[in-house]
Amino acid sequence: MNAPPVRKIIHIDMDAFYASVEQRDAPELRGRPVAVGYAAARGVVAAASYEARRFGVRSALPSVTALRRCPELVFVRPRFEVYKAVSRQIHAIFADYTELIQPLSLDEAYLDVTANRREIETAWATAKEIRARILEETGLTASAGISYNKFLAKLASDQRKPNGQFAVTPEMGAAWVETLPVARFHGVGPVTAAKMKRLGIETGADLRGKSLDFLRAHFGSAAEWYHAIARGQDDRPVNPSRERKSSGSETTFDRDLTEPAEIEAGVLRMADEVWEWCDRAQAFGRTVTVKVKFADFRQITRSKSFATVVRSQEALRTASRELIGLVLPPEKGIRLVGVTVSNFAEGGGSEALPLFGT
Repeated sequence: MNAPPVRKIIHIDMDAFYASVEQRDAPELRGRPVAVGYAAARGVVAAASYEARRFGVRSALPSVTALRRCPELVFVRPRFEVYKAVSRQIHAIFADYTELIQPLSLDEAYLDVTANRREIETAWATAKEIRARILEETGLTASAGISYNKFLAKLASDQRKPNGQFAVTPEMGAAWVETLPVARFHGVGPVTAAKMKRLGIETGADLRGKSLDFLRAHFGSAAEWYHAIARGQDDRPVNPSRERKSSGSETTFDRDLTEPAEIEAGVLRMADEVWEWCDRAQAFGRTVTVKVKFADFRQITRSKSFATVVRSQEALRTASRELIGLVLPPEKGIRLVGVTVSNFAEGGGSEALPLFGT
């Protein structure tokens, strides 16, 4: 029996998407530190240009802190309709190469180009052509990671950012993972990375050196995942659009948050992402759920169901704000928040979450 072909997976990650759109459309902003968001006292940075990131300005950072770190920072109000229009252009480009497209978040996606529509021989050449078309058609840059599985492709896309690409071949995958800090691994957040460090695990090589029994004792159900990725293994397929029973989005913060304004801002961002999918798919649900994961990994949810479906972005934001308010101020730091809409009206929910909805 012939072995299945080695997968060719590309992870495309747009470079500072929101801020790059603003710099593209306003030449006077190019080369300057830009934050998308509001400079108000309770404002929060939604996205930052690379010039701003050099000063330590990141998404979810309070605006007052961002300005303290970078007094020259220029705040620009978000223009969600513009971002949505650009997202459609980018998604259309992907569809010219493969139907196996899996959106990850607003600014990234996996593409399986093992059998691509253009019959390009290598994934490297495919990624290069896609990036060139994105630049030509939108004026924006993207970075790409190319590998034989999703885990490695996502890691690889960070190697040459911004506006570059990097490939991890089957011959180099396992050895390359051993050289990396575990804090870079998908599924290893700041708290888990700190726990691993206390256990003497700082690199992929350290993680590979631990037995599966050891990992189970310390990390429970996540042990099998850590054991596999330490060896460069990931069998997950690229899952394209499929029937959905809910629409959700979540984010893990760079640090554990305790300030109510920052936590609420994160929840509202997630609500906006979910709404963009609902609006595009014309799929609306009656139940809104907010998910919270604390620094100690304890997880809770708060839900509210309505007599009729939630049909406006503001209604979803209001419901999400009320639900997160039930746990504020938090007893301990919050590392992750998420928003989900479910209990769809009959016939809704057949279209995938848009790649760059907001």
